[in-house]
Amino acid sequence: MGEAFLARWQFGLTSTYHWLFVPLTLGLTVFIAIMEVIYVRTGKEIYKKMAQFWGKLFLINFAMGVVTGIVQEFHFGMNWSEYSRFMGDIFGAPLALEALTAFFLESTFIGIWIFGWERLSPKLHAAAACLVAIGTNLSAFWILVANSFMQHPVGFALRNGRAEMTDFGALLTNGYVAHQFPHVVLAGLTTAGAFIAAISAWQVLRKNQLPFFELSLKSGIALMLAGAVLVAGVGHLQARYIAKVQPMKLAAAEALWETTDSAPFSLFAAINEKQQRNTMELAVPGALSFLVYDSFQGKIQGIKDIQNEMVQKYGPGDYIPPVTPIFWSFRLMVISGMWMLAIGLVGWYLARRNQLLDNTLVLKAIFWTLPVSYIANATGWYMAEAGRQPWLVVGLQTTQQGVSPNVTAAEIWTTMIGFTLVYAIIAAAAVYLAKKVIVKGAAEQRPTQIAGAKGATLWN
Repeated sequence: MGEAFLARWQFGLTSTYHWLFVPLTLGLTVFIAIMEVIYVRTGKEIYKKMAQFWGKLFLINFAMGVVTGIVQEFHFGMNWSEYSRFMGDIFGAPLALEALTAFFLESTFIGIWIFGWERLSPKLHAAAACLVAIGTNLSAFWILVANSFMQHPVGFALRNGRAEMTDFGALLTNGYVAHQFPHVVLAGLTTAGAFIAAISAWQVLRKNQLPFFELSLKSGIALMLAGAVLVAGVGHLQARYIAKVQPMKLAAAEALWETTDSAPFSLFAAINEKQQRNTMELAVPGALSFLVYDSFQGKIQGIKDIQNEMVQKYGPGDYIPPVTPIFWSFRLMVISGMWMLAIGLVGWYLARRNQLLDNTLVLKAIFWTLPVSYIANATGWYMAEAGRQPWLVVGLQTTQQGVSPNVTAAEIWTTMIGFTLVYAIIAAAAVYLAKKVIVKGAAEQRPTQIAGAKGATLWN
């Protein structure tokens, strides 16, 4: 296997592992902040307990996200040094701002939030929770500013073989950011809702601490339902934008080989990438054109024509991404989103009629919605990143051009295996800690002395 292939695999594995924790962190911080604000406004202790209980699981998840995210940054200088050389002037700015603003903000106020339960007034403590939520989602914004440049480069000039920033405002107002950021944030809220609802459903099935987990269950369902509805709407707008700036990604997601007026939306396709055709297809006529143009009439470029245009613009080469996995990852994302939307609607309806707690089948379905939310996140992000291949930075640098020239396959194999083993150990520890918290439930919170930290307290 070549160094480029292995470097892509290593970064893909690291990114996938990291992305398991990011959406939940984004959504849980918002949920916890809301619970604390409600506690301040109502004075009801149950909302404080909800912030504390779900806060424990957030901290475990947050720690895993930080550890795996730091490793990703080392990849840029080690496996992808040519990318860093070419893009450093642009990519470095949002990453630096992410550390200086978002990461410092969330890290500082997470500490205040953890140790401030008995030291701060409820209002100040709720303010700390809100600042953690702002910092966490601001961190996502800066990362997506950098990523969006790779998807749709703006505000730059090519000088001496490098991309140099000429307009920082253009990076911030990049249309790709405007569509991608709300999509990611809302996906985080949906994931957090599914997580809260699933764990609460598990506890309700066992009749554990029903007043607490009944409220958590209803809150999780409401968050999941609202998030699923909004993320579908934003996703639709993002798809329309992608049709303008990344037509190849849209065509690959639909396995649309020929330019078509009144293009269909494929429900199923048997794709033959070598012959560049679909041997069998089940589709809704005109539906793809309707999604893009709000009309059943509208031309959608096919993969073959886009490939020819790119050859004329960039020179000889294969500019077609992996069509089959992109096609099916998009459908898995949509199906997962529809499942969460449907379960949210059913759960909300039964909760309104006070019939949810007695419906074992729906409670079990809610529990099994948890992995569905992760499938939606993973497949959606795969489509976003794989859909721009073979480009690392669309139109400027291919993936092959970004790989470090002095890293060997043996070195990549060694670190990839090492990272995987370490991650497995860390994941086992995280699952063990999370399981302990979940099984114990929302027991009475009592301050506990931390060994080696005089005067510091955490809740049990």
